[in-house]
Amino acid sequence: MKDLVNKLYQNNTIIYKVILFLLTTIAIVYLFPKGGQFKYDFNNGQLWKYDNLYAPFDFAIQKSEEEIAIEKKEIEVNAKLYFNFDSNVIDEVKIAFSKRMTLLNKSDSLSLGEINKLKTSGLNTIEEVYKTGFLEVISQDRVSNKNELVTIRKNNVVEDVLFKNLYNSSEILNIIKKNLGVNTYSNEQIQVLDILSEIIKPNVFYDADFTNKIIDTETKNITYTKGKVSAGELIILKGGIVEGKKLEMLNSLKSESESKVWTDSNYNWIILGYTILVALAMLMLLLFLKKYRVEIYNNNNIVTFIFFNVFSMIFIQTLVIKYNPDYLYVVPLSVLPIVLKAFFDARLGLFTHVLTVLLLGYIVPNSFEFIYLHIIAGIVTILTVSELYKRANLFISVAQITLIYMITYFAFSIIKEGNASQINLDYFMLFAANGLLSFLAIILIYMYEKVFGLVSDVTLLELSNTNSKLLRELNEKAPGTFQHSMQVANLAEAAANEIGANSMLVRTGALYHDVGKIVNPMYFIENQTTGVNPHNDLSPRDSAKIITDHVIKGVEVAKKYNIPDRIIDFIRTHHGTSTTYYFYMKEQEQNPDIMVDVKKFQYQGPLPFSKETAILMMCDAAEAASKSLGKPTAQSISDLIDKITDKQMADNQFINSNITLKEIETIKKVIKKKLMNIYHLRVEYPE
Repeated sequence: MKDLVNKLYQNNTIIYKVILFLLTTIAIVYLFPKGGQFKYDFNNGQLWKYDNLYAPFDFAIQKSEEEIAIEKKEIEVNAKLYFNFDSNVIDEVKIAFSKRMTLLNKSDSLSLGEINKLKTSGLNTIEEVYKTGFLEVISQDRVSNKNELVTIRKNNVVEDVLFKNLYNSSEILNIIKKNLGVNTYSNEQIQVLDILSEIIKPNVFYDADFTNKIIDTETKNITYTKGKVSAGELIILKGGIVEGKKLEMLNSLKSESESKVWTDSNYNWIILGYTILVALAMLMLLLFLKKYRVEIYNNNNIVTFIFFNVFSMIFIQTLVIKYNPDYLYVVPLSVLPIVLKAFFDARLGLFTHVLTVLLLGYIVPNSFEFIYLHIIAGIVTILTVSELYKRANLFISVAQITLIYMITYFAFSIIKEGNASQINLDYFMLFAANGLLSFLAIILIYMYEKVFGLVSDVTLLELSNTNSKLLRELNEKAPGTFQHSMQVANLAEAAANEIGANSMLVRTGALYHDVGKIVNPMYFIENQTTGVNPHNDLSPRDSAKIITDHVIKGVEVAKKYNIPDRIIDFIRTHHGTSTTYYFYMKEQEQNPDIMVDVKKFQYQGPLPFSKETAILMMCDAAEAASKSLGKPTAQSISDLIDKITDKQMADNQFINSNITLKEIETIKKVIKKKLMNIYHLRVEYPE
C-alpha cells in the first residue's frame, strides 16, 4: 500500500493530466448534438461529386420549412373567425332605456302619446341594432374583407353571417336618427337620442381563444411530405447539379438516414465514435505540448488553462447551434488564438485554434465552409495580433479579421449561387457582431491573469514602468544596480528583437533580475560610491555567499511584491550555475594547500530554460564585464563578449534553453554593437 501511495505521489502530474484529459473529452462529447451523420456532403447549386445515387430504401419527400411556413400562413389568413353573441345585453339595454324614459315622462312639454311614440321608436331601434349584433370597437379590425363570412356563437347555436351586417359604433347613431323619424329635434327628442347613444353597448365579441384553437387544429393536420421515393429509384447522377427536386430528395434522404442511424441500438456506437474523435484531438494537443512546449506541458496549471479555453469555445458554439443556428458566426472563435498568443506564442495559439475548429466542424451545418472561414480567420489573427499593450493594434487586427470573414463568405456565396444577387446581407451583420465580441479578449486576458496567475504583454508593460513600487525602491536603495538593470534591459530587448524572441518579456525580466541586491546594496561594486569595499573585511567564502544569495533574496523580494512567476524565472536563472570566479581564485590563493570546493562559490541555478532567459544571462554578464575595461575599444569589447559567451557555452549554461548557435552569434553581434555605441567608439583611422 505504501509503495502504491509513493508511486501515485511521484506520478501525480501525469495522473492529473489523464484525469483532465478524460473529463474534458467526456464534457465535450456530452455537449455535442446527439444525432447521426449523413455520409454525403452537398449544397444547393453544387455538382454531385459522388457516384450515381439510388434510393437505399423507401422514403417520403419532405416539404421545406418555407413551404410549411407558407401553408401555415394561408391557414391563418383563410381561417374563419369566431365571435361570441351575448343575448343578455339586449335585455339590460331595454331595462336601462325604460328607466331613463320614465324620468323623461315627467316633462310637461310633451303629451303622453308623444312620449310613448318616442319610447316605441327607441325600443324598435334597440331591436334592430341587436337583431344581427353590435360589434365591439376592438373587434372591428379583425376582418379586412367586409364581405367575409364570420361565425357567431349564440349559446350553443352557431350561425354564419356577413361581417358587414354587424353594426359598428359609427353606424349606430344613423340607425337611431332614422328610427326617430325626424330631421329636427326638440329638447326631449335630443334627450332620447342621447339616452340611446349612451345605453346601447356591443353584444358581439371576437373569440380569440376559440379561433386560435381551430387554427392550431388545422395546422396540426398539415402534411409534411409531398411525394414518395421508392427503393432503387435514381436520385441524382454523378456530376449532376444539386437543385430543385433533386435537392428536395437529397434533404429528405439525409433526414431519414440520420433518424435511422440514431437509434437505441446504435447509440453506444455513435457515442464511441464521438469519443474517439474528441480524444484524438485532445491527445494531439497534449503531444504537441510535450514535444514542442515542455515547460507548458510540465505546468498543470497552464495545461488546465488551455483545455478550459478549448472547452469554453466548444460550449458556447454548441449552445448557439442548439438554440439558434442562424447565429452560428456570431461566436468569436478568434478570441482563442488572441488569448493564447497573448500568454504563450503564435504557434500554440494557431495549433489549438485549428483543433477546436476541426472538432466543431463535425457538428455544424456547412462544415467545410465553417472550417475554412474560421481557420483563415485564425491565421489572420495570429499574423496580425501583436503587442496588445498598444491599444490601436487590437482594433486594427479585429477590423482585418472581420474583413477576412466577409470576403471569404462573399466568395462562398457567389460559388453557391452563381451570382452576387442572392447574398444574405444578414451574415455581414453577424460578422460585424463577431468582431465586436472579439474585444472581450482584453477582459478575458485580465481575468485569466488573476485566476491562473499568467502574464500578458499588458501586464509586462505595467511591470516595466520604472515608477512601479519595487523598481522605485531599487533605484533609491541601489542606484548603481538600477542603472545596470536599465542597460541590460536595453541590450536584452534589442537582442530579442533580432532573433524573434519576446522582447517585452525579456526587457521586464531584465529590469527585475537584480532586485535581490536591495538587501545588501553596498556589497555590490556598482553601488559603492565611497571607495570603501566591505568585502575587504570578509573571507572569500563569505563574500561569495553574499553575492550568490542575491538570487535567493531577489526571489523573496519579488514574491513579497507579488511579481509574477514568469518574471521571477529571470531572477532565478540569470546566473545559472556559474561561479563567482574572483572569490574562488582568492580563496585558492589564501589556501594553496587545501582543495577548495567550487560548489561553495557557485550559484544554485536553475539553468536558463528559454531563449529569453538565455538572452538575459548573456547580456547581464556582458554589461557587467564591460565596466571592467579601462580603455574600451572595438577589439577589446569584441574579445570580451566572445570570451564570456564561450565560457557560458563551455559550462553548458544554455543546454536547457531552446536557443541555437546561430541565434547566439546574432545576440553577440547585437551586444557588441550596442556596447560600442554606449562607449561612443569610433573607427581608428591611420595617421
